[in-house]
Amino acid sequence: MLHDRQMFSCFLILGLVMALGRPAFADEKDMASIVEKLQSRVGALEKKLEAQNSDMGLQKVTMQEQQVKIKEYESQLSRFEEKLHRAPGETISLMEGLELGAGGTMIVQGSNNVNYVDDAATAKQSRTDASYSADVTLGKEFKEVGGKAFLHLEAGQGSGLEDNLKLYSNVNRDAGDSEAKVELTEFWYEQGLFNDKAVLTFGKLDSTAYFDQNEAANDETTQFLGRIFRNSPVVEFPDNGAGIRMVYMPVEWLELGYGLFDGNASWEKVGDNLFNIGQVHFKINFFELPGNYRVYGWNNNADHTKWSDSENTKEASYGFGLSFDQKIHDVVTLFTRYGLQNPEVFNPEITTADGSNYSLEQSWSAGLQVEGKPWGRENDVLAFAIGQVIPSNDYKDANAGFQAKTEGHLEAYYKIHVNDHLSVSPDVQYIWNPYGKDIAENTSGIFVAGMRAQIGF
Repeated sequence: MLHDRQMFSCFLILGLVMALGRPAFADEKDMASIVEKLQSRVGALEKKLEAQNSDMGLQKVTMQEQQVKIKEYESQLSRFEEKLHRAPGETISLMEGLELGAGGTMIVQGSNNVNYVDDAATAKQSRTDASYSADVTLGKEFKEVGGKAFLHLEAGQGSGLEDNLKLYSNVNRDAGDSEAKVELTEFWYEQGLFNDKAVLTFGKLDSTAYFDQNEAANDETTQFLGRIFRNSPVVEFPDNGAGIRMVYMPVEWLELGYGLFDGNASWEKVGDNLFNIGQVHFKINFFELPGNYRVYGWNNNADHTKWSDSENTKEASYGFGLSFDQKIHDVVTLFTRYGLQNPEVFNPEITTADGSNYSLEQSWSAGLQVEGKPWGRENDVLAFAIGQVIPSNDYKDANAGFQAKTEGHLEAYYKIHVNDHLSVSPDVQYIWNPYGKDIAENTSGIFVAGMRAQIGF
């Protein structure tokens, strides 16, 4: 490096001498003076060059530090604690704390025995219907204040087979209306309190996102399609509407939750029809395998009618339930649910496909989920579930001639991971004693086979 600088200095001096146009035979004193001046200028230039190189090095270091900080910020972006039931695909980070997600579900189902149609002559015949749903979510985390905001837009069309099956608990929880629509299904703000030991959420809420959850049976877009396995059919969860939810976590393994929601989701007279629910959630590890044990109770102040007195239309209802899930192996999860509700009343807003009123007293379900790692498909899932829905005796007594038998459900699906953006799930269901065997001239079991495609953007 020193040799190069000396050579550079010599050439620079020679060039400057020639540029000055001095005669070749200038006296020695003049030449010495010129060389001294030029060496001084070269030294100054070298110092300037070193300073510039130093600045460039600092800029490189600064850029590297910024890149490290950016990566740290990206890695620290926390996802929302509660999972959406409709899988929106992997979220995309738009800026610090802002995430966008999108996804869609398409379902085709066929049955060998549709037990309700407008034209009775076509009953007992086979039928195939389809439905779709699409979701866009936008979330923003306000790290400086410990808050979060969330917005969920949903579009969809198709009621699937549900409007042609008269059941206590139907077969496609993802189905919507026959007409296409777009709506804002969730819009809320969440605030952490007391060093994140407590959380307060308010806005337009989905109550099933916070209560009666289950790791193996709580998402109709990726898990079981049947309603009995998505949530307990003996809990009168209101449609998404005005609500407030609070949770307190005194220790890592315990959550105490409470929710207060508009019972009829109309945003009118929200204080008159309140749905209250409280839940205790134990997070327990057995042999380093996680488990969730939830126990809850609820009350619904919306108007209910008493079966034994049809003039009494201002009754409330209540119920209790539990939802357990436990891993028993790295790839195997067991789950169960049980629920009980007031058997003496019915909600006139809860009807079957033909508008008939009914009421349920108890329900249970159980099953298992197996991940595909043992057969070389670690992202695949095989699952099986069984459950029953038990109508109330008061309902049976109020409807002379009704058998009101226990309705049973079986369901199995296999989720095939095609790639990171697409999964396909064959799904089969069987229902025995449909609608308690109280459908005239049609009491045989119902078999439903379907295919679901879940797309994540």
